[in-house]
Amino acid sequence: MSDKEATARIKINKLLEVAGWRFFQDGDAPANIRLEPSVKIKSTDLDALGANFEKCTKGFVDFLLLDAKGFPLLVLEAKAEDKNPLVGKEQARKYAKSQNCRFVILSNGNLHYFWDLQRGSPYVITSLPTPDSVTGYQKVTPNPQRLIEEQVGADYIVRTQRPNYASEAAWQNEAERPGYIQANKLRFLRPYQLMAIHNLQTAVGDGKDRFLFEMATGTGKTLTAAAVIKLFLRSGNVRRVLFLVDRLELEDQAKKAFAAVLSADFQTVIYKENRDDWRRAEIVVTTVQS
Repeated sequence: MSDKEATARIKINKLLEVAGWRFFQDGDAPANIRLEPSVKIKSTDLDALGANFEKCTKGFVDFLLLDAKGFPLLVLEAKAEDKNPLVGKEQARKYAKSQNCRFVILSNGNLHYFWDLQRGSPYVITSLPTPDSVTGYQKVTPNPQRLIEEQVGADYIVRTQRPNYASEAAWQNEAERPGYIQANKLRFLRPYQLMAIHNLQTAVGDGKDRFLFEMATGTGKTLTAAAVIKLFLRSGNVRRVLFLVDRLELEDQAKKAFAAVLSADFQTVIYKENRDDWRRAEIVVTTVQS
């Protein structure tokens, strides 16, 4: 094994430990990293080999990460620092399938990709996932049909803001209706915003899973985004949404906008203000830099 691959593995070891994965039992918590099939590495092995334990003549395979019950959960394919992690893609896929794993991480110690074999291609991640985050992700079973069949009308957001608005007297009285809408800050989708959501549903029906809306200033991008977020959360196709902005002032603006229209159903937080408990929220807003 090259020095660069050994260096990459040393980095990956540390990143795994930071993320909560364990080479050895820690109290009542069992080891959840395996370096070759059906063999648990011993502390004496690591001590004897020093930092470059990857040079072991046993021929360690790449990391096999286990769930709380000790079953294979995720395969981590490690490559040398000077190699693109994606070169190990097919090798990792075969090994993952042999271990009945749905998830793969491809890493060279500096660049990491996460790959759900059931959904699309590998994508870049900035840090290795924790055991709980992978387990939580595993519990999410996308249901495109529910998203397609979700009834989205002009009052889609209003039904979250004020679920029983249609039965209230002030709404039913056309003369009072404008004042009622203003007093309760109800946000109805405009025809083109509604069309955008319907086009997204159609695209999902065509098997697509990436979407891009181009909207001019003042056309209600945030409200449209709120409708998309509600659609995915309500249909059970995601457990949490990350909303990225490029400036600090937009961070606070987005948080307030989502809270104003979706707070009855979903909680919104700004990541840097809730570093320890952001997981309690369904919508996490942050800058690209964070």
